[in-house]
Amino acid sequence: MTEMTTSTPGLQSALRYLWQDQRVWLVTALVIGALAIFDPVQAGNSAVFAGRALLHTAPYLIMSIAVAAWAGATGADNLIAKAFTGAPLLMILFGALAGGLSPFCSCGVIPLIAALLAMGVPLSAVMAFWLASPIMDPSMFLLTAGVLDMEFAVAKTFAAIGLGVFGGFAVHLLSRTGALSDPLREGVGNGGCGGSKVRAPKPVIWKFWHEAERREKFAKTAWTTTLFLAKWLTLAFVIESLMLAWIPAETVTSVLGGEGLGPIAMATLVGVPAYLNGYAALPLVGGLIEQGMAPGAGMAFLVAGGVTSVPAAMAVWALARPQVFALYIALSLSGAFATGLLFQLWSIT
Repeated sequence: MTEMTTSTPGLQSALRYLWQDQRVWLVTALVIGALAIFDPVQAGNSAVFAGRALLHTAPYLIMSIAVAAWAGATGADNLIAKAFTGAPLLMILFGALAGGLSPFCSCGVIPLIAALLAMGVPLSAVMAFWLASPIMDPSMFLLTAGVLDMEFAVAKTFAAIGLGVFGGFAVHLLSRTGALSDPLREGVGNGGCGGSKVRAPKPVIWKFWHEAERREKFAKTAWTTTLFLAKWLTLAFVIESLMLAWIPAETVTSVLGGEGLGPIAMATLVGVPAYLNGYAALPLVGGLIEQGMAPGAGMAFLVAGGVTSVPAAMAVWALARPQVFALYIALSLSGAFATGLLFQLWSIT
């Protein structure tokens, strides 16, 4: 009886670890396992496809991992604090630039938002950063250029900054009515560890290798980033292989292809529930474009999915009051549609 009592918590801990930390690998293994049983040929094809795709993107993966590790080790992400000082309109512009260009850790965005709002930073500047940050960063830029192309990566960067500026100015105009005062929910703190980057930013040490602690942080960040990218991209490439094998090209063309507004609007809406994460979405969009998806629809999918994916939306809902959440969603979808339309017009000229 005692052995069962002591072993049960251990089993529960192991199961919890497998689900919380390894669920992406588990899903990938389950997909390949199911294919091996019901369609062995496709299982082999999917495994080979994923392996070749990972090798093709390996140079970009290495560069993106190095950028993320360098940013954490040097403290370059602390420079984000400097974007939120000055006149309100300048803060909107700098907030959008910081969100679209900074190598800020995605797990720190939500607590950072809480810290900025709790410190009295205008919601307009915070919204600009909030909208731009999930869409693009240096690592995402390198991977987008590798998986799709350089033109798409540059356009997505401008889309991130443009969406941030658009949302920031919209909130700035609405804030004059007093409708968006006190945007945080009751009980939300001042941002935790993520907010410390704003409250007490540490100095940037460019030659980080001289300090053992920063060398250790570089190695740890590189390892965790490698695991994160590997698990999500492996699952994404497996799903892409199935999509290419099972979804007829004419179906994609009829729903998301063409040059009208319909495909872009559909991709904007589909991007919300179908989005995995920014890295996993890239090869999926690449496969859809090969199947006939309009470039503008692909851009709308990436922008809408990045800002309004279910995990991100849940975090925003937990942090902000309902009216701020509704505005966040409205700005995200309208901005994604607009960027998709602009990119489509650019692509056909």
